Amino acid sequence: MHVSAAWWIATIALVLGITAIDLFLNRGQTHITIQHAVRWVLFYVVVALGFGGAIIVGFGPGYGGQFIAGWLTEYSLSADNLFVFLVLMTRFSVPEYLQLRVLTIGILIALVLRAGLIAVGAAAIHQFSWVFFIFAAFLLYTAWNLLRSGHGGEDSDVEEEAPPAVAGFIGRVIPSTPVWHGGRPFVKQSHRWIATPMLVTMIAIGVTDVLFALDSIPAIFGLTKEPFLVVTANAFALMGLRQLFFVVRDLLDRLRHLDTGLSIILAFIGVKLVMEAFHDNNLPFLNDGEPIHSVPVVPTWMSLGFIVAVLAVVTVTSTMANRRDARNAAIAENQFATKDEPTRAA
Repeated sequence: MHVSAAWWIATIALVLGITAIDLFLNRGQTHITIQHAVRWVLFYVVVALGFGGAIIVGFGPGYGGQFIAGWLTEYSLSADNLFVFLVLMTRFSVPEYLQLRVLTIGILIALVLRAGLIAVGAAAIHQFSWVFFIFAAFLLYTAWNLLRSGHGGEDSDVEEEAPPAVAGFIGRVIPSTPVWHGGRPFVKQSHRWIATPMLVTMIAIGVTDVLFALDSIPAIFGLTKEPFLVVTANAFALMGLRQLFFVVRDLLDRLRHLDTGLSIILAFIGVKLVMEAFHDNNLPFLNDGEPIHSVPVVPTWMSLGFIVAVLAVVTVTSTMANRRDARNAAIAENQFATKDEPTRAA
């Protein structure tokens, strides 16, 4: 895939332009309604799909499918990171009128840091094909941990402890005050400038997103090896993450099977990476350093279909489980009320 400078410039201009329009139209927002957030989420979904259409026209359906599969995977994994953002928001008691601004700058920091990780990953894969085996092992290990723990599992406190640990480290490195001073990142006290919780929270969100995105970088390379598609899939996934936070802030716990679905997707991509690593094999102790072409390769359309199907299934099963629990709770409440009536009559 040869990407000209014009494509890079146009893409960067598109991302910056849409971000600028978003910031301009949402300036001064102190309360984000779910209807407002849903409209923006749908807008970013349409923009991402439109960009995927442009990739199809410019480079062919194969690369377009890789972008859409990569974007959908990154968006799903980034949405799972919103739980971590919520912990940070609660940890620092971020006022509601500042949450959008905190998320904006925090996600921009995350985008820059992710770009660095992607550059390192792309260089490593280009030089050493065996890196695929490492990525695959990491994804399979992450999938197993995610399946075993989940947000409501026994090990769910791991995510809850990590953000305060990161924030605590940032607080030790940067002199700061626990007192909020509106949207000011710095304040002058005792003749020196110190950071406010505003700055610490923004940095913590950016750094924490990258720490919890260590699974998504190998995952995207499992779907495409093209740096342009990896960068743009991450960019479009992060662009709509701010509004998605306000959509799922109160709904995240209802997607109780999301972690199970994500673990299945990560495991699938991990296996796919192993299969592709055999095709690019140069390890001397494996088939005398020759590629193993007898191993099948998972086509892009199958990867995309699998990801969409898994996300659809976990959404449906989560909805059904929530309705079942609500129905059981209503039955239990009615039974309790029925048993209590004779007591009141007596």
